[in-house]
Amino acid sequence: MDLGYTALILLIPISLFLILGFNFKRLKEPVSGIIGTVGLGITALISYYTAYSYFFGGMEGAKIDGVYQKVYAMNMVWINFSDTLHMDMGILIDPISAMMLIVVPTISLMVHLYSVGYMHGEAGFTRFFAYLGLFTFSMLGLVLATNLFMIYIFWEMVGVSSYLLIGYYYNKPSAVLAAKKAFIVTRFADFGFLMGILMIGFYGESWDFKVLADPAFIAGLQAKFGAAFMGISVISWALIFIFIGGAGKSAMFPLHIWLPDAMEGPTPVSALIHAATMVVAGVFLVARLFPLFSFMDDGAALQVVAYTGAFTTIFAAIIAFSQYDIKRVLAFSTMSQIGYMMLALGVSGYAGHDGLGFMASMFHLFTHAMFKALLFLAAGSIIHAVHSNYMQDMGGLRKYMPITHITFLIAALAISGIPPLAGFFSKDEILVAALHDNILIFGVTYLVAGMTAFYMFRLYFRIFWWNEPNYKHTPQEAPKTMTIPLLVLAFMTIISGFIPFHSLVTADGAAFHTHFNWYMVGASVGIGTFGILFAMLMYKKENKLSTRFRAAFGVFYIWSYNKFYIDEIYMFVTKKIIFDRIAAPSAWFDRHIVDGAMNGIGSGTEWISDKIKGLQSGRVQDYAMFFVSGVVVIAMIFWYYL
Repeated sequence: MDLGYTALILLIPISLFLILGFNFKRLKEPVSGIIGTVGLGITALISYYTAYSYFFGGMEGAKIDGVYQKVYAMNMVWINFSDTLHMDMGILIDPISAMMLIVVPTISLMVHLYSVGYMHGEAGFTRFFAYLGLFTFSMLGLVLATNLFMIYIFWEMVGVSSYLLIGYYYNKPSAVLAAKKAFIVTRFADFGFLMGILMIGFYGESWDFKVLADPAFIAGLQAKFGAAFMGISVISWALIFIFIGGAGKSAMFPLHIWLPDAMEGPTPVSALIHAATMVVAGVFLVARLFPLFSFMDDGAALQVVAYTGAFTTIFAAIIAFSQYDIKRVLAFSTMSQIGYMMLALGVSGYAGHDGLGFMASMFHLFTHAMFKALLFLAAGSIIHAVHSNYMQDMGGLRKYMPITHITFLIAALAISGIPPLAGFFSKDEILVAALHDNILIFGVTYLVAGMTAFYMFRLYFRIFWWNEPNYKHTPQEAPKTMTIPLLVLAFMTIISGFIPFHSLVTADGAAFHTHFNWYMVGASVGIGTFGILFAMLMYKKENKLSTRFRAAFGVFYIWSYNKFYIDEIYMFVTKKIIFDRIAAPSAWFDRHIVDGAMNGIGSGTEWISDKIKGLQSGRVQDYAMFFVSGVVVIAMIFWYYL
C-alpha cells in the first residue's frame, strides 16, 4: 500500500495557515471559519483512515507475528553527520502515533467548529483560524516525527503556535504577559530537551526512533557507557534532560507556572492546547522513548518520571480545591491528570503485562482528551452566557443551559472515575499499575482520585445548582456550532472507555490480557463517589459549610488559593537574586571595569596623541631642528662609549 497520501495530514493544515494567514484582511467570517473547519475535517478523515489501516486494515508491515511495528510512511535524509547520525524528515506510524492521529484531529476539528460560534464578531477571526491551522500542523508533525531532531523542530513550532494563541488578545496586557510567560518558561525547559538530544546523538550516534527502540542497540549502550555521574549512566542523564523538556511542555512541577496564566487565551484555545493536545506532548515524548527509559539498568530516569508525576498530581489537585475562576480549576485539573499519565509511565515495565502502566497512561491520554476538551468547551459556553469566569457570578444554570449542563455532568463523572464512562476504565488501570509497583505512589494516586471527584463536583454544583446571582441578562444555551461539538465529545466520553487499548497500544506492541480487579474497582468507585457526595453536601445549595471548610484549613487554604506562592518564589529568585545579585553586579563590572578599561585605553591614547602631535607640525625648520638634535644626541652617546 502506497502511504504517500499520509503527507496530506501535514500539508492540509499548513496550507490552511498560509491561505488564511496571507488573506486575513480579505477573508471575512464566516468564510475563513468554514475554510478552516472543512480543511480540518478532511485532515481528520485522512487521519482516521490511516489509524484504521494501521490497526485493522492490513497496512503493509504494520503487524508481524501479532506485534505492531514501526512503519515509515515516508522518510528522507535531510542532513548527514556520519554514516549513522543524520537528521531525517518523514512520517512514522506506530501504535502511539496512530492513536494520536485520532486525538489531535478530533479535538482540533471540534475546536474549529466550536470557534465559528464562539469567536463570532472578533476582529481577528481569520487570524485566529490561521493560528489554529499552524498549531494543528505543528502538533501532527510532532506525533508523526521519525527521529529526535525532527520532533524537536515541531516541538518548538508548537511552542510558537501556543504563544500566538495565548496572546491572541494582544491589546490585553494580561494576555501578552501570559504568552511571554509560557514562551519563556518552556524555552528554559526546551534547553534541557536539546541537551538530551545532543547527548543521545553523541553517545548513541543515532536519533532514529526505530534504532533507539531496538533492545540490542540499548544493550550495546548499556555495555559501553556505564555509571557516569552520581552512579547514573550518561544515557539516563540524557533521558532526564529530555524529560525536563517534556515536563515544561506538560506543565509538571516546578515548570507548571505558565499553565494557569495561559487561560488568558480564548476558551477554544484552552480546550485545544491546554487540555487535550499540547500539554500531553511531554507524556508522548516519554512514551516515544519508553524503551530507552525502561531498559536503563539504573532506572533513574523512570524514577524521576514517576515521582515528578506523583507530586504534580497531588500538588495541582490541592490548588484546584480553592480556585474560583472555572478555567483555572480546569487548568489545575489538567495538570493533575497529566501527572497521572506521567506516574503511570514511571511505574511501568516493558513487556507483556509488566507494561500495564504504559498502556494505562496512553489509555488515559486518549480518554482525558475527550472529557477534558468537553469540560473546557462547556466552560466556554458558560462564560459566553454569563460573561464571567468566576463561580460567584454563576448558579442555577441547569435551567437555562440544558445541553451544556448534561454534557458537563457527563465529563465531570468521567474524570471522577464513575463507570461506565471513559475515565473509570483508564484511571482504574493506572491505580492497578501503581499498586503493583510502588505503594507510596499508589497511595497518592488513590487519594487524588477522591480529591478530583470533590473539586470537579464543587465546580459542577457551584455552576449549575448553587443559588442564582442577579443575572444582568438571562443566560441562554449556546448556538448549534457550539453545542454540536459538546454532544460529539460527550458521545466520545461515553464510548471511548470500551476501546481495547490492551490489544492496540502497548509498550512492546504485543497484546496482553487484562481483567477487572474487583477490589480495586470497588475502592476507586467508592472514593470517587465519596468525593461527589461530599461536594454535594457542601455546594449543592448555598450554605455555611463551605465557609467553615475554608476556615478549617486556615492558612493552608490561603496557601492553596495563592498556588503556594510558587510564582512569587520565581519572581523573588529572578528579581532579587538573578537580576539584583548576579545581573546588576555583572552589568556594573561590564560598564565600569571592562568598558572603563577600554575607554581608559582610548582616552590615554588620545591624551598622548595630543601631547606629541606637535612632532608632526608640517614645518620644515622644526623637522630640521629635531634631526640635528637627534644627530647630536647620537654623537654624544657614541663619544661617551668610545
